[in-house]
Amino acid sequence: MSLAATTRRAAEEHPFLVTALRAGVVNYTGAARFLEVDGETDAIATALRRYAEELPAYERESRDVRVRMESGIGPVDAAAGDTGADDALVSVGGTAFGPGAGDRTAIVATGAVDATALTKTLQRLSLGDIEPVAAAVGAASMIVVVDRLEGANALRAVEGALERVPTER
Repeated sequence: MSLAATTRRAAEEHPFLVTALRAGVVNYTGAARFLEVDGETDAIATALRRYAEELPAYERESRDVRVRMESGIGPVDAAAGDTGADDALVSVGGTAFGPGAGDRTAIVATGAVDATALTKTLQRLSLGDIEPVAAAVGAASMIVVVDRLEGANALRAVEGALERVPTER
């Protein structure tokens, strides 16, 4: 395998680096040192620079989305035919969350949401040290369930994430 191919493969093992290459904000020499590729640092940096030129530009768009917050979210019984199944906002791995007397908050986004929007939302929540209890996306809606006390910060994080979502991966 060529040095260029080895460098690309190593870069692709670090999605943040590919994103930075697409955005044009990489110190190529620093990135070459970071990657575990055998070869001259300058040659690896050149391979990264050429790879970056071939990548699509990092473009972002604001999504047409309505975001709201629902408090009092907790586990509901989502067994088939049970009334809890009708009330569930999200069900993940056999655990369903819906309105009631719970101690969670749901951030609900409706509109132009998809897996990329959820990915960026989870990244933004992580930066704010907010750990979701559950998260899902589908059929023009995205739900993120967090602890009640993190609701307002989570709402701002979701809104911020959806303002600048990449248009293509």
